[in-house]
Amino acid sequence: MKRTDNQIIVIFGGRGDLAMRKIVPALLALHRQGLMPAGYAVLATGRSKITDEAYREEIRNALKEPDNGDNGNDLSAFLSAFYYTDIDPSVSGDYNTLPDKLEMLRQKSGSRGNTLFYLSVPPELYRVIPRNLALQGLNNEGDGWKRMIIEKPFGYDYASAVALNKILLEHWNESQVYRIDHYLGKETVQNILVTRFSNGIFEPLWNRNYVHHVEITSSESLGVEMRGAYYEGAGALRDMIQNHLLHLVGFIAMEPPSSMDSTSIRNELVKVFDSLRPYKNKEISRMSIRGQYTSAHVRGEWQKGYREEDNVNPTSMTETFAALKLHIDNWRWGGVPFYIRTGKRLPTRVTEAVIHFKPTPHYLFSGENVCDGCNQLIIRIQPDEGILLKFGMKIPGAGFKVKNVNMDFHYSDLAVERIPDAYERLLYDCMNGDSTLYTRSDAVLAAWRFLDPVIKAWRNDHSVPLYGYPAGTWGPEHADDLIEEPELTWRYPCKNLADDGVYCEL
Repeated sequence: MKRTDNQIIVIFGGRGDLAMRKIVPALLALHRQGLMPAGYAVLATGRSKITDEAYREEIRNALKEPDNGDNGNDLSAFLSAFYYTDIDPSVSGDYNTLPDKLEMLRQKSGSRGNTLFYLSVPPELYRVIPRNLALQGLNNEGDGWKRMIIEKPFGYDYASAVALNKILLEHWNESQVYRIDHYLGKETVQNILVTRFSNGIFEPLWNRNYVHHVEITSSESLGVEMRGAYYEGAGALRDMIQNHLLHLVGFIAMEPPSSMDSTSIRNELVKVFDSLRPYKNKEISRMSIRGQYTSAHVRGEWQKGYREEDNVNPTSMTETFAALKLHIDNWRWGGVPFYIRTGKRLPTRVTEAVIHFKPTPHYLFSGENVCDGCNQLIIRIQPDEGILLKFGMKIPGAGFKVKNVNMDFHYSDLAVERIPDAYERLLYDCMNGDSTLYTRSDAVLAAWRFLDPVIKAWRNDHSVPLYGYPAGTWGPEHADDLIEEPELTWRYPCKNLADDGVYCEL
């Protein structure tokens, strides 16, 4: 990695949870690796009036690092680059002092007009802040580049995403807008491309001729915790599938890009989204499953149901579990079903993709379930990051009794290598002008367009059931109905990559 241009980083919502928990620690990690610019400053904004010194002390407390020895000197040097100004982001007049403040910091840091704006704020401000910045001319690149990072959710459905995109592009160019999806910053997500395109044993098999189906799971053992109000307006479909899981589908299914540059990779992702077979209203009930967790004892502890959580409607129809069956109508994947699911209050926290290969044309070892003998490639995103290949081996003794065995690689085995946090990688990329791992507007709109029929059916069609499932289970049992063959079911992942089955360490 190389040092990027001198610049000013402006964090709207600089005192918020995301800034203190993710953004500032990521900047500190880059600082300690020598990857921050030679000249930079960080300007945080918030509604409260506090001094620069008071804000630096808040950061010091949030980082929870002892201020002693060389580490303490390093932290103090890092904190000295932070400044604070009070701005109510919804009041356009509050932005009047921002240009002068930025100019002062440019003089101090020796940077030109290069500026990165990070919108760590509620989604309703995504329409407001870009416009107010443009009114002050802070989108103008005459004196240096201007970039803006926007957190998800990018819209609430297809119509709202189109409207938001239109507002943004009135004042900013597409090349200036970086829509962040922290899943894309994970090393194991990026490694999907390396696994596919650098290994001759995988890429020739990565198509409808050899792949039976693809399965993607993202489960959480926690409930909605303190996010009930947010989750009521989102649900599992919007919160996880529209962005994170569809992008995993894109990385798994995309064609090889002409080169590993931002434009080529993102072009191929959009082609996948455009190839998703649209849902017809009459098939949504059998192509999608939604569920909501109910109260239950989990490992000896009573867990309340979703409708009993704080700030949740007692009659809520919001899904905490969502599973979809989808098809990609192109030459490579024609006829191969993709199954994706996500949920809260499931047995364990895990995200993984499973490539299920087809059985051999003629299965010689009678007495075994043919599907049990299918090879699987499991790509574990989190936790216990790594790759697992399952294949058949003969059990010692008389006859030809076959058992599936595991061959696995764990990222933790790379003891000398440090795995960077997702925000660390994504922030560095934006500072360096690399948008590869950020979502382009046409990809966002294509994903919303694909899911819009499901969103509308779940909202308006009362014949589409909302299944309850006890907390601590793998969701509604009806989710198995999505899978075409009756003898097949979902993989039940464990916290440890190489363990299998329901009875594993959770």
